[in-house]
Amino acid sequence: MTDDPEIAARRRRLVYGRRKGPKLSEHQSSLFTTLLPKLALEIRDGAEPRSYFSAPVEDVWLEIGFGAGEHLLWQAEHHPNVGLIGAEPYEGGVAKILSRMDTSPPGTENIKIHMGDARDILFALPDASLGRVFILFPDPWPKTRHHKRRFIQTEMLGHLSRVMKPSAELRFASDDAPLVEYTLERLTAHPAFTWTATRAESWKSRPADWPPTRYEAKQLHGIPAFLEFRRV
Repeated sequence: MTDDPEIAARRRRLVYGRRKGPKLSEHQSSLFTTLLPKLALEIRDGAEPRSYFSAPVEDVWLEIGFGAGEHLLWQAEHHPNVGLIGAEPYEGGVAKILSRMDTSPPGTENIKIHMGDARDILFALPDASLGRVFILFPDPWPKTRHHKRRFIQTEMLGHLSRVMKPSAELRFASDDAPLVEYTLERLTAHPAFTWTATRAESWKSRPADWPPTRYEAKQLHGIPAFLEFRRV
């Protein structure tokens, strides 16, 4: 990994809250030593992301903050020729996806997990290497002084645009109206992205290949919005 002090400083700038929650069950704890090592992403600077997977894949998608993993697992199951990388710093979320994978049928060769900051992955990826990026129901960080912790920042969009292929898709969802407005402001102003919406229904309705998650079902802040952007 790079030793650039500026990048190191950016990494120390938190974009997530706590990393640990309630105590894990004995079974969940055991999965961190038995199953996680088989799925853990070993980040290598400049490595073609398809090389991270034991089985051949045609494309690689990244989910930033996969929560309990429902969406990540659905995409992996329905796109067996795509490699799915999931980044999640919260221990409880990783425990949940490991539990699901432990009880589900085989077929996880196209999933890799990074229990940490997604920026670690972005800074190491080569140019134009991702076909799709998901940022679904991130922490809205509602207080103005915490807005700098939101993942979508103009600088971060520069990193995303660098690693996304031409015409690659960025999917964003939130039930927090101020965060949706904030995100739209920055993405529509960025020259590397174009919003694909053509009418209100385009962002009010979840596309068929966009499965629901438990965070969406909670609707803690309001009605969810589903935004899709293209790398131009």
